[in-house]
Amino acid sequence: MITRDTAITRRTILGRLGLIGGLGATLGAMQALGLTGGLIGTSYAEALATLTPTLGKGVHVVVLGAGIAGLTAAYELEQAGFQVTVLEARDRVGGRAWTVRDGDKIEMIGEATQTAKFSDGIYFNAGPARIPSFHQGLIGYAKKFDVPLEVEVNSSRSAYVMGENGSKIRMRTAINDMRGHIAELLAKALNQGALDQAVTAADKQKLMPFLKAYGDLGTDYSFAGTERSGFGTAPGAGVTFSSAGSAVALDQLLANERLPMTLFEDNLYMQATMFEPVGGMDRIHAGFDRNLRRPAIRGAEVTKIRHTPRGVEVVYRDKASEVVDTVKADYIICTIPFPVLATIDTDFSPALKKTIAGVVYDHSNKVAFESPRFWEREQIYGGISFVGGPTTLIWYPSAGLHSERGMLLGCYSSGPTAAEFAKRPIAEQIAFARGVVDRLHPGHGADLVNGLAVNWHKIPYSLGPWPDWNAGSANGRQEGHIDTPEFRLLQKPDGRVYFASAALSQTPGWQEGGIQSAHGQVMALAQRVAAQASTERRSRAA
Repeated sequence: MITRDTAITRRTILGRLGLIGGLGATLGAMQALGLTGGLIGTSYAEALATLTPTLGKGVHVVVLGAGIAGLTAAYELEQAGFQVTVLEARDRVGGRAWTVRDGDKIEMIGEATQTAKFSDGIYFNAGPARIPSFHQGLIGYAKKFDVPLEVEVNSSRSAYVMGENGSKIRMRTAINDMRGHIAELLAKALNQGALDQAVTAADKQKLMPFLKAYGDLGTDYSFAGTERSGFGTAPGAGVTFSSAGSAVALDQLLANERLPMTLFEDNLYMQATMFEPVGGMDRIHAGFDRNLRRPAIRGAEVTKIRHTPRGVEVVYRDKASEVVDTVKADYIICTIPFPVLATIDTDFSPALKKTIAGVVYDHSNKVAFESPRFWEREQIYGGISFVGGPTTLIWYPSAGLHSERGMLLGCYSSGPTAAEFAKRPIAEQIAFARGVVDRLHPGHGADLVNGLAVNWHKIPYSLGPWPDWNAGSANGRQEGHIDTPEFRLLQKPDGRVYFASAALSQTPGWQEGGIQSAHGQVMALAQRVAAQASTERRSRAA
């Protein structure tokens, strides 16, 4: 049993370990004490709780960038007593967490400015739009800052998978009919003895009834159809019984190129329950900014970073007034995306400069429309239809169900496909996405109005959504397995400059990664400051 005294003792021990042995010792001790919860983000959050509110007294840190990593670092540094100055080049906080509302402008390099024309209550999350339930760091900050969350319906069995020829199958039908066919095939193989070398008689006796239930097979273990896939005859009043429709043939299912996307919601990052902030993703970041003692300085474009004999200097240009100013501090936590950082005048080591310049970012596009909620007449309430091609998917809104209008995402693509699509003129991107929606929902392309396109590779101060560390393997296939020399080098400080961002986590496409990275760098900086203070105390005592 953990008592209050025990908790205080543990916290004291962890704090001392952090000061003496560093972040690694703290996390190791936490794992031994069973306090990590299995998630490294939880470990860092617990470790941060060991920092005293006076640790950073008299120490000034400049945080470059007010995305999720920068805001997290700034908030936690302030909680530990540091003086913090946050410089943000944009006129908003949030970084990639960008919620576009009526009247907002989308400026992209080489493109004409787009202006959002949305009805009241309509908004477009141009960047992240969902939060997995196990991303407790981000959810925890939302709770801390009183930002209400609502369920994001990430998967709808009423949505579709659409083949290249335009044929479409309801998600529920594709999933359950495929399960039925697979269960039937496996049952036949077991009954014919084809798997006797792999399955014991005892296991076969248990497996057969499971397959019958799993695939909704008949008494003879054949699959003819299932009500799980939708009704052939819907139940009604009196003796109007329900019945299953005919099963979609196996070859017809396999012919649909989007069939693998029926496994989408099995991905741990996409499993229910998912969340979204009420009113837009940027509500969480605004919550951070409200709770900073010194809110972010916006419109501050960093032009130079230098080390000095006693600290660091950051030169920035105020975009509104064109006035150039300098901030002097003891340390920097830099969260500027690497393609942008590579263009800034710095005195980083040659090896670091080369590494930063060599980080290649992926491509990602979104195209959004306002529309009457025609999809709800097809029983689609949130979720995604997978259509392939240059636009990849159609994503239906979870917010405002049964209201008159909603924001429909007609494209969310990444990788080489997105790179090619972004070469098209903006008007063509919007028209193409509208055409795909019309193909899946005939006659409703005309309902889509006020279209906007965002190509993240063209967005100033971002120049891409996330790095593709393992070349060609982004978009989920690299998550949890990033380990390159460049990735490791950027985890380390260059002099008094520390680097934090989702790009330096194992989940570069998720906000939780930015929080984890910020927590880690705050702990590393706190350890350094504490060690320096301890050395100075010993020197004075001697």
